[in-house]
Amino acid sequence: MRTDHGHVHHETGKNQASGADKHAGHHTADFLRKFWVTLLLTLPILAYSDIFEIAAGVVLPRPFGIEIAILALGSTVFFYGGWVFLVGAFREIRARLPGMMTLIALAISAAYLFSIFQVLRGEMETLFWELSTLIAIMLLGHWIEMRSVQSAKGALNELAKLLPDTAEVLREGGSFVVPLSELKEGDMVLVKPGAKVPADGEIIEGRSDLNESIITGESKPVSKKTGDRVIAGAINGDGSLKLRVSHIGEKTFLAGVMRLVAEAEGSKSRLQLLSDKAAFWLTVIALVAGVTTFFAWILAAAGVVFATERLVAVLVIACPHALGLAVPLVAAISTTKAAQNGFLIKRRLALEAARSVNVVLFDKTGTLTKGEFGVTAASDEALALAAAVEAHSEHPIGKAIVVEARKRNLDIPDMRNFRAIPGSGVEADVAGSKVFVGHRGGEKIIVEKDGKEIGAIEVADTIRDEAKEAVSTLKEQGLSVVMITGDSHEVAEDVARALRIDEYFARVKPGEKSEKVKLLQSQGKKVAMVGDGVNDAPALTQADLGIAIGAGTNVAIESAGIILVRNDPRDIPKIIKLSKLTYTKMLQNLFWATGYNLVALPLAAGALAWKGVILEPAVAAIFMSLSTVIVALNAILLRRVQL
Repeated sequence: MRTDHGHVHHETGKNQASGADKHAGHHTADFLRKFWVTLLLTLPILAYSDIFEIAAGVVLPRPFGIEIAILALGSTVFFYGGWVFLVGAFREIRARLPGMMTLIALAISAAYLFSIFQVLRGEMETLFWELSTLIAIMLLGHWIEMRSVQSAKGALNELAKLLPDTAEVLREGGSFVVPLSELKEGDMVLVKPGAKVPADGEIIEGRSDLNESIITGESKPVSKKTGDRVIAGAINGDGSLKLRVSHIGEKTFLAGVMRLVAEAEGSKSRLQLLSDKAAFWLTVIALVAGVTTFFAWILAAAGVVFATERLVAVLVIACPHALGLAVPLVAAISTTKAAQNGFLIKRRLALEAARSVNVVLFDKTGTLTKGEFGVTAASDEALALAAAVEAHSEHPIGKAIVVEARKRNLDIPDMRNFRAIPGSGVEADVAGSKVFVGHRGGEKIIVEKDGKEIGAIEVADTIRDEAKEAVSTLKEQGLSVVMITGDSHEVAEDVARALRIDEYFARVKPGEKSEKVKLLQSQGKKVAMVGDGVNDAPALTQADLGIAIGAGTNVAIESAGIILVRNDPRDIPKIIKLSKLTYTKMLQNLFWATGYNLVALPLAAGALAWKGVILEPAVAAIFMSLSTVIVALNAILLRRVQL
């Protein structure tokens, strides 16, 4: 991850940058260009092959020097088209991770060296057409693979393009357009209608609707006003905004998102680790099977040409090409899909763990509730008098009383002589009477006028509108929902009843939350903990799956495996669904990537040669490439699923 002129760029994870990266130093277009050149060079080689004579029934005239010409064409194909595989094999062997590039390199090297040997002997039986068609098909297969992976990561790479190139900075003497690299924290910038927000900041003046969909996954424009925070890359609506820049470069929300994406791409799931091991052992099996096949046919007096063809076919058909693509492609698509739906996968093991979760433990405040007080019950008279006393209060409960009074359009009288009574409440002179607002035991707020109680006001943490739907959906998915809070049993019971949550833990101190997670785990349950990622860190770490919600712009939360960009608990069921879909797709792809070997390997070795069934190296390459295409298409179908 780096910032360059204010832009955030994605860099591959350590795993991909290792010496074993089979596509290091190459672009997708390289493989397609090499394929077309190789195909053109292959046509004349194929025209003078025995397979063409048999298939077309035509024998072309063989001018003097045709063998040398075919040798030159075959050598060009080998070094020009096959060089990427030879270099890839060298990297795999140097990294002690022999895989598909090693097998391809061995196959084409065996075919090429044997053909050179035959030409030097003056023999006409060479493997140049098999070599050329094999390299052409392999190049096409790798182009398909790289195109698929590139397409899967396309939506994430678009994040790097969200920022504008310039910003309009407001300074003494007017406004100046400057490159983003010159922007500093504390600068005042103007964002005109339709323009992109250049940096994270706070609205100082103006009101508008901002489109944050590609960052947060929220499709509807978000209304923003003075005092609200905005995210770099968001698209401004019809209003004009004046912002104070708070974060630039690496500190921006967008940079944090890209950092998380890089971490996710650098991490591996258990299935991916399994597929890596399977690819390694398949390589070993292919080498052993190839050598065994070669010597078996030599001993059977089938001839060195036939034996070499079988060796090449076995090495090609056993290439773990599709196996190397099966899991990483699904992982890339699922990471993209998660970001498009408003949650970020920090570790792929976390997404994999989500499918086996059977209990979701919500921290109440800030997840199921807004963390803001609201009035749940009060008479108009008591509310109007209390609002008068609390008119200038900065206390959350005082603010909630004033907001509710205004919502009811009550006439709020003026007050004088405001006084705070330590440990009790506040009082003031309102319309010639002394009005007291405060606690006198219990959870209610008492309102007194001239020493006489005229009513009580009940306040509670406001339940999120989305919380009920989230709980209901999780139950439909077969999961249990549990709530944990530091509030009293009465408050916890009210929230649990409203949301139809069957079990809750009340009066739990922040440091005790992880103990409740352990308690549920001791009952044999797989727990997903949903918290704010700050005081819930121990519990998030202890849980089988830690999900940080309400993270705002602080996306670098170490204790959570998955981070929700929006404060929306409805995204939790989406995580569970994506996890199950991803796991299913990975299993399907592992089947398609390995299943065909059970049939194709014996055919490639010549098990049915006595019946006249021979699997030529080029046909083996087609089957191998076909399995790669099937795996890629199956993975891409995941993008069409609605969460």
